[in-house]
Amino acid sequence: MSARNSLSVLSSTLGGSAVKQVVFCDFDGPIVDVSERYYQTYLKGLLAVTQLQSHTGESLTLRPLSKPQFWQMKQNRVADAEIAACSGLPDDLFKPFMRQVERIVNHPNLLGWDCIQPTAQAALEYFKQRDMRLVLVTLRHPRQVETFLQAQGLSHLIGEVYGTTDLNAAYANRIEHKCDLLAAAIAQQTAQGHLTHNSWMIGDTEADILAGQAMGLATAAIACGVRSETYLQQLAPSEVYRCLMTAARDVVKTATSQAA
Repeated sequence: MSARNSLSVLSSTLGGSAVKQVVFCDFDGPIVDVSERYYQTYLKGLLAVTQLQSHTGESLTLRPLSKPQFWQMKQNRVADAEIAACSGLPDDLFKPFMRQVERIVNHPNLLGWDCIQPTAQAALEYFKQRDMRLVLVTLRHPRQVETFLQAQGLSHLIGEVYGTTDLNAAYANRIEHKCDLLAAAIAQQTAQGHLTHNSWMIGDTEADILAGQAMGLATAAIACGVRSETYLQQLAPSEVYRCLMTAARDVVKTATSQAA
């Protein structure tokens, strides 16, 4: 079974149907700050393993990382096993820890920690004002995305959302999954009559950048998400930006000049 079929690609139209130039963008990272949710998930995972050990009569003393320490490691793509080891977790407890993390990372109580990136709303409004159709391509379930957008009053700024039914796909962040999802989004947007030949893929991870490159799109790497600017530079994106707003200005300018 292909990655696309196993993920059950879903789309949900939020914006209008007028023909426009499309820009593809990831959700987590460029638009949503997930750092606190990931950190709280990590802490709860350690706590669950500690409680599990106490029930067996064994004591376990862990050394949880501070949020800055944890997030720096995540941004530089340090393996979860190494992060766990730095926290004092024995090797034999890593799998139970990860099972707990994957089980709760998308729980509604933890999703409540997500917040909008500081410049994201201004960037989304900028795309809308310049008559660009922003299409989200995310490994999240579209329902989660729509719930967040509606709560923030941003739904009208998004043309369409492509996501998956696999609630663990976003945390796993597999490159092949994002490639299949982006390919489906491009094909469907083109079939609807929208312009995709001068498009960009905007994202904050290797999955976003490599998927965009594989589809022949210009790529904008956003360094305020789950990967650092240094790490993103190694992927050779078209450009690296500190936030979505700075990327939006260049993306609109490039798309407009190419269409002229």
